[in-house]
Amino acid sequence: MAGKGQGGFGFGLGKMKELTEAFKKAQQVQEGAKKLQEELDELEVIGEAGGGLVKVVLSGNQEPRRVEISPDAMGEGAEVVSELVAVAMTDAYNKSTATMRERMEELTGGLNLPGL
Repeated sequence: MAGKGQGGFGFGLGKMKELTEAFKKAQQVQEGAKKLQEELDELEVIGEAGGGLVKVVLSGNQEPRRVEISPDAMGEGAEVVSELVAVAMTDAYNKSTATMRERMEELTGGLNLPGL
């Protein structure tokens, strides 16, 4: 037989309130994530190599925007320029990944969903 006042489900009002709060927080995070996605699309992250001879610009979502190669770099030859572009790409990627991670941590900070 079911216990009194619990309807046999063992799910009291306290748990329901906790669950409702968790859903509200999750909805806030979802709305924040959409806004964050838009902000990251607008953000430009610059990776550099060779003391600024080569710059690679990505969005905060790692979408390529442009590559800037100094005329001084061109005199170094194709192999050196290729290497500098690869280094600048890695720098930009690492910076954009770190930025994305920081923003997501800010968005989800303090979120405690029961049972997760």
